[in-house]
Amino acid sequence: MRIAIASGKGGTGKTTVATNLAWVAARNGQSVAYLDCDVEEPNGHLFLKPEIASSRPIGRLHPAVDEEKCTHCGLCGEICQYSAIVCVGEKVLVYPELCHACGGCVLVCAPGAITEVLRESGKLEIGQAGAVRFLHGLLRIGEAMSTQLIRQVKQAAPETDLVIIDSPPGTSCPVIESVRDAGYVLLVTEPTPFGLNDLKLAVEMVRTMKLPMGVVINRAGEGDSQTAGYCRTEGIEVLATIPDDRRVAEAYSRGVLASEAMPEIRTSMEQLLARLRGATARCEVRS
Repeated sequence: MRIAIASGKGGTGKTTVATNLAWVAARNGQSVAYLDCDVEEPNGHLFLKPEIASSRPIGRLHPAVDEEKCTHCGLCGEICQYSAIVCVGEKVLVYPELCHACGGCVLVCAPGAITEVLRESGKLEIGQAGAVRFLHGLLRIGEAMSTQLIRQVKQAAPETDLVIIDSPPGTSCPVIESVRDAGYVLLVTEPTPFGLNDLKLAVEMVRTMKLPMGVVINRAGEGDSQTAGYCRTEGIEVLATIPDDRRVAEAYSRGVLASEAMPEIRTSMEQLLARLRGATARCEVRS
């Protein structure tokens, strides 16, 4: 199974679910890889506490211009949709932090004045957290483009029974890159008006990508029925409901997995894993 854990907003408990799922699955004998693709501020390591075995820089290409060859035709600036390269009079300006590394400017440059050079944008760290294979990306401060780093974190994933992708929050390009080739998307939400609003945005994103999905309602309490009602109306399966329990927050504040601190959370995660297996199996049958 390749499961992407996502959320429409930050603070819903996405990483709590992802790390606890990885720990419980490994404890039950599965080979598990946990990929923290929230590269702007990864925090899965605070709970899984991996021993990092290797670290390597990650970069992306951006254009470099040979002014002696350049005819200042302006085609490079016209093709670039992000203004990463602009021809101003007799000068070509390059903004590497805006470049998406599509290579279009190189293709349209008839005199061959543009080449691509590598710019380091972050690093990939790989290690082991008990029985869990651990990978995360760390975007360099000041970098704006995280999709290339996310892509390389996913490409480095080992072959395991279960791959858990801890996605960034929201519905922007980094999230789309994180969930793109997942077999199933698990959306974590909270039963608040803001949580429901952003869940709807996330559902729209996943449906646009034609990926199967389910929902986990975190910090649930009595009287919180709107989120569950929305899921019923939309035909989205709620795979787990995690109660609003102070002990979970206390474990989180200490950097302790809730499944280690509370047997009932461990049981909930085991049940969630079983439901995920069933949900992914049904998706395979339908496809």
